[in-house]
Amino acid sequence: MADTPQPQSLLQLIWLASPALPVGGFSYSEGVEAAVEWAGVDTEASAAEWLSDQLHLSFTRGDLALVAQAIAAWRADDKQRIRTLNDWVLQTRESAEFFLQTEQMGRSFVEWLKLHHADTAEVFAGLPASYPVAFAFAAHRSGASVHDGCLAFAFGWAENMVAAAVKAVPLGQSAGQRILGRLAQEIPAAVNHAMQLSDDDRQAFAPLLAVLSARHETQYSRLFRS
Repeated sequence: MADTPQPQSLLQLIWLASPALPVGGFSYSEGVEAAVEWAGVDTEASAAEWLSDQLHLSFTRGDLALVAQAIAAWRADDKQRIRTLNDWVLQTRESAEFFLQTEQMGRSFVEWLKLHHADTAEVFAGLPASYPVAFAFAAHRSGASVHDGCLAFAFGWAENMVAAAVKAVPLGQSAGQRILGRLAQEIPAAVNHAMQLSDDDRQAFAPLLAVLSARHETQYSRLFRS
């Protein structure tokens, strides 16, 4: 049985997962907006399938697996490992928009962390932190387990993606909640899978998503930055 998180750790994770965190997550759709125009994502059912596939085929095997490894690296104070993981994130963004997202959100997250941890500037000196690596630091400092930190990261991603789908498809709020409910049911298995992946198993290969992200750069009418 997993350890029960302490109330303070649990509150910190809820805070970190909140879309209200001022890091800009709400401004990115991660290809959803382009999928609405070019990949047939135009109903509640198709949006739910799209986001479920993205969860399992891309997010879990890439950023979620990396967050699990990065929390452990922060906990061990393994600076070289953290830099290696951060380099992997930056090197595997398959479009200019995806690179912008992880770089901008990482930078904003570090600025937010400065309000809560006095040594943030020192810790991140010389490290242009990607969003997953910055989040992993915050999860580590919360005292939460790797498992719970990954749950928070995944739910924060899901909530942002559902909000993007509600606006872009568009969908009603009840439809959005049904999709979020489905993703919430699937996230625990995704986290368990991500935590088992090694460096050799971790991957960021999602060709259709990359193509849609690149096409989004010149999409005629758009709400989101990716």
